[in-house]
Amino acid sequence: MHRTTALVHDISLEVTARDRASLSGAALRGGTRVSITHLGTESADDRLDAAAAARAAGFAPVPHLAARRFADASGAREALAGLRERGAHERVFIVAGDPRTPAGPYVSAEDLIRTGILAEHGVREVGIGGYPEGHPAIADDALWAALEAKVAAVQERGMTATLTTQFSFDADAVIRWIERVRAAGIDVPIRVGVPGPAGVGRLLAFARRCGVGSSAGIARKYGFSLANLMGTATPDRFVAELAGRLDLAHHGDIRLHVYAFGDVQAASAWIASAAERTLPLEATKPA
Repeated sequence: MHRTTALVHDISLEVTARDRASLSGAALRGGTRVSITHLGTESADDRLDAAAAARAAGFAPVPHLAARRFADASGAREALAGLRERGAHERVFIVAGDPRTPAGPYVSAEDLIRTGILAEHGVREVGIGGYPEGHPAIADDALWAALEAKVAAVQERGMTATLTTQFSFDADAVIRWIERVRAAGIDVPIRVGVPGPAGVGRLLAFARRCGVGSSAGIARKYGFSLANLMGTATPDRFVAELAGRLDLAHHGDIRLHVYAFGDVQAASAWIASAAERTLPLEATKPA
């Protein structure tokens, strides 16, 4: 299989609960994984409705569970029971969550995984986050230790682990991160996060919020001009460079994960087009 073809096969999409009404019109293949974030500004019912909407549209929902937002084990069990009632429980994505002070006993994603609650409720696949460009609030050594511990915790409980990265604009950083993951003996599937098509200003605002690169660095690597903040940026250049440098035999199972940033239609249209074409690798190789 061609490197680009492999990379754009089975692309996943990330949305928020408020995007649920847009899912029925999304130009995605049946069975596409649709991740649903766990935001403090949305209710539990909103997230359950979004998971149900993704399933009703023929997609595979991947609801996020933020460990620090659960006040107790009952809250986590209630969330999982609600997902199971809607047939949206087999795949979940576990994060620590944004609150600095946990609402209950779970400080980290690993804490929630190690309770065994996920497996008890029929979860088969657990997604874990990765940060190729680092995390603005967590030291690099701590990130790597947590990653290895979470993968081990998932596998020890008989579930399948997958890794999905924060969106990135730096192919060098992503390749280095993937190689370090594989060098650590972690051979699980990896989904590399990329922003869906978005206005340049909006894209930079999300990048600043997540601590991903400087505006000038992002513009240079992603291929747009800071002089035109009203323009639209797509991930084509980044994806083409990444595909051109991946060695499937060495780097393993690598796919893409697209962040919708509120525009499900634009993101899903890009996913559909990417799956049907070969990106112009020759035009984007470094000089």
